[in-house]
Amino acid sequence: MGALTYHPPVVPGNDQARILDLHEMARASQQVIEGTAGEVLPQLLRAGGSPGGARSKVLVGVCGDSILSGEDDLPPGYTHWIVKFQTRQDSPDAGPGGAGLLPDGERRRPRDAAHASLRDTSERAVLRGRAVRPPGQSPLSRAHLGNLIQSNFRIPSCDYRQLLEVTRILTRNHQDVLECYRRMVFNVLTHNRDDHVKNFAFRLTDEGTWELAPAYDLVFSPGPGGEHTMTVDGEGRTPGRSHLLKLAGPAGLSSRDAQTILDEVASAAARWRAHARQAGVGRKATKTVGDAIEECLARL
Repeated sequence: MGALTYHPPVVPGNDQARILDLHEMARASQQVIEGTAGEVLPQLLRAGGSPGGARSKVLVGVCGDSILSGEDDLPPGYTHWIVKFQTRQDSPDAGPGGAGLLPDGERRRPRDAAHASLRDTSERAVLRGRAVRPPGQSPLSRAHLGNLIQSNFRIPSCDYRQLLEVTRILTRNHQDVLECYRRMVFNVLTHNRDDHVKNFAFRLTDEGTWELAPAYDLVFSPGPGGEHTMTVDGEGRTPGRSHLLKLAGPAGLSSRDAQTILDEVASAAARWRAHARQAGVGRKATKTVGDAIEECLARL
């Protein structure tokens, strides 16, 4: 994770200890929730511990169906991934639902969204992975918005105006500002209200400049008290067209660019039910998310 790595003592002939069984870890993650650790702790330690957050996670290396611990450099052909395990509060459609919100055809640029993959463990939990960095690329320095402005992600206190301003100043790249604006619109129209300051990040390039990191944690979420964690021009419960467009000018976006982004994201969000069927989302979850999206679109 990031540019700082830890190297455990090397034990000759112990390579097999790095091989992980995600099915067993999924079962054990449910046992941990119920109060028994079982044999999951040694596997978690080999996987480099948890990156933190609301759900259990592990760092792994993936090559086809082979999965290794990801705490160190990986053999050729493997890529680093973060794997999330579901909690008892998650519906069985949480994984496919996230995939349905990000159909491949709607990604604007290769780095706009962290690549995601699903693996069914047959233990109720669906493993949701996302690529940490491309093969052969060294760890990157990374900072999320909360760190940069010293804001606690657990306490809703920020506005998208601040995110756009930080993006403009830090990256000095208008394309990153446009992409950041697009993510704001996406979160509003798809009812992703888990949009706290830790879910927006920046990374340092090899050239020493900062860029907007790939998007992640793009899922349907009710948010704290039913509101967005980060307000949109001061509005958390029912942000609409006027709130979104009002933030364009201060961020340096033209009215034309802002309107184009609104139209493109709205068009994609309106096709949620078709995307959900393609991703294998159940009828109940499809309706719940679809109804929420339609309410958001109605405010445009």
